[in-house]
Amino acid sequence: MHAWIKDFPAAITVCDRDGIILEMNAKACATFASEGGAALIGTSLFACHNPHSVAAIKEMLATGGKNVYTIEKRGVKKLIYQHPWYQDGQIAGLVEISLEIPETMAHHVRS
Repeated sequence: MHAWIKDFPAAITVCDRDGIILEMNAKACATFASEGGAALIGTSLFACHNPHSVAAIKEMLATGGKNVYTIEKRGVKKLIYQHPWYQDGQIAGLVEISLEIPETMAHHVRS
């Protein structure tokens, strides 16, 4: 893992094509501490998702599609961005970036 990713203020989790967690940065380990934190590396992310989410993940891994949405948990809003990563032109797994966002934020339209 690159040094800048380790302490980046967004939770970054990377899995392989089979859903095995390969890497988690410090924020991801802290975010998922109650589920095992860093001990989740090497385990299947399918085990900690509901059937609807598992189907969405498998679809992204099969098609290269992405999944982007916002959530709110315990009063904290987050932007979730899930997208495949590639190796030699082939889907090699999935990256999830979970970034805390403010309740209100500026939106700029630029031309």
